[in-house]
Amino acid sequence: MQIDEVDQRIIASLVADARSSYAEIGSRVSLSAPAVKRRVDRLRAAGVIRGFTTVIDPAAVGWNTEAFVELFCTGRTTPTQITVATRRHPEVVAAYTVSGEADALVHLRAADIAHLEQALERLRAEPFVTSSRSMIVLSRLVDSPTVVPAPS
Repeated sequence: MQIDEVDQRIIASLVADARSSYAEIGSRVSLSAPAVKRRVDRLRAAGVIRGFTTVIDPAAVGWNTEAFVELFCTGRTTPTQITVATRRHPEVVAAYTVSGEADALVHLRAADIAHLEQALERLRAEPFVTSSRSMIVLSRLVDSPTVVPAPS
């Protein structure tokens, strides 16, 4: 699917505030509300826009502790196995396969250090995990949503 400059500006508006009305977006991109809706529908149908979500402040719900965990796995562990396993743990925010020594990088959030330790123990108990290396986040320096640069 070809995305033009107007599509990019619509996507940037939705990333900034997904609750914006089609009329509000239309005023930013010089289109009518129905024209914006058609473009958003087309972007959704093409899989460019995969969904809309609510972003929660983890501290507001009491999940103040976070860590990144490198997982080292047995030789024949597949990305699908890692995906299935990490989705079983509610503390997992994201998981990635990575280059380098580790097989995967997992982002965890927990209420406190004790909760994080329990989550780590459960994650390390997965049958394919041979070892792990954890890094606890001390402070967030940059925390941005996916950004689509506006065309110049």
